[in-house]
Amino acid sequence: MNHISAHKGILNLNRPYTEQELLDAPHSILRHPGMPRCVFKLLWDVVQDGREIFAYVVNRSKNGDYYWVFAHVTPTFGSDGKISGYHSNRRIPRRPRQDRTPIYQQLLAVENATPDRKAGLAKSTEVLHAPLKDVGQTYEQFVFSI
Repeated sequence: MNHISAHKGILNLNRPYTEQELLDAPHSILRHPGMPRCVFKLLWDVVQDGREIFAYVVNRSKNGDYYWVFAHVTPTFGSDGKISGYHSNRRIPRRPRQDRTPIYQQLLAVENATPDRKAGLAKSTEVLHAPLKDVGQTYEQFVFSI
């Protein structure tokens, strides 16, 4: 499980969360129900493989509101060359959310239509990657196009 460490930017974006509420809390505390699980899975698969990723993420504030960020997530490596943590820079997206909402809604619909959560995640992952594969595009290329 991934936990939040000293991220002052997260604290600023998530008022009225206190620092104590967020530090060492599971990252899922910020996961908005409108965020497809398959995108989070892709994000964590990539950074746990030692690579960086850019992704649009919809997060949840303590009061239930949501906000979009354009996240650049990278692994942090220790002196032994192994991953020792993760770093994320988040920016306010320059493009309107309407550009990315339809695909996220489609992915959520697939996840929610399948009673078995693992099967729903697998199906939505297929839905995410199939059109990208068809046009020879990576997820990051897709993200930069919307």
